[in-house]
Amino acid sequence: MQNTRIFATAFSSVYPHYIQKAEKKGRTKEEVHEIIFWLTGYDEKNLQEILDHKTDFKTFFEQAPQMNPNVSLIKGVICGYRVEEIEDELMRNIRYLDKLIDELAKGKKMEKILRAV
Repeated sequence: MQNTRIFATAFSSVYPHYIQKAEKKGRTKEEVHEIIFWLTGYDEKNLQEILDHKTDFKTFFEQAPQMNPNVSLIKGVICGYRVEEIEDELMRNIRYLDKLIDELAKGKKMEKILRAV
């Protein structure tokens, strides 16, 4: 998995695609935010600042208030790779987010997506 160009990509350039993917399947922007907040510890204010400042993915994850301790429960294939086997931590975090958004778009219940135990 060598596509490190995504590291320098502005989160704000991909964010609308997350929203669009969810809404196309009858889900909401609020649910996408809930996933982002659960995964990273950001809140609405932080997210708006990230979008306004065009923060890149590398900085987005490096400055995340707290990655959720249950991220290791996220398993499965995204973009042809098993997320739990991705060695690069930043790429794995990006793919965790992709995986959660995919699960939302596929109609999974929020408590399953957020790995409520």
